Amino acid sequence: MRYPSLLLSLLLVGCASTGPNDGRVSIATAENGQEFGGASCTVLNNSQSWNIVTPTTLSIGGASGELRVVCNKPGYRTSEVRLPPIGQSGSNVGVGLGGGSGAVGLGLGFSLPISSGGGYYPPRITVNMTRQ
Repeated sequence: MRYPSLLLSLLLVGCASTGPNDGRVSIATAENGQEFGGASCTVLNNSQSWNIVTPTTLSIGGASGELRVVCNKPGYRTSEVRLPPIGQSGSNVGVGLGGGSGAVGLGLGFSLPISSGGGYYPPRITVNMTRQ
């Protein structure tokens, strides 16, 4: 193979996608299935936080741990939604060494767990709120 570094970089680019919604997440609030606006919410993950008023759409980017949405509105109880990233899973990289001569061989291998994100959040989140 003449260009192994080019092949490696192309493979890694495929791992860097943010999912089908390009990191945008719409957040709304509802009571008994009826959406309403005007709730103040804090949206946070492991690396960022946002203060928003519903309904809105955030550009979050790639997933960084669990996404928490905590909403408040006068006359309603504080409501919280916690969402794990979709499609985020750790991978293993295997490294092996082998050798031998004739019919005798020796193999040594080990696995390194890696996780570089790669997950995404749902494109739409509705926080259900109840009256006090």
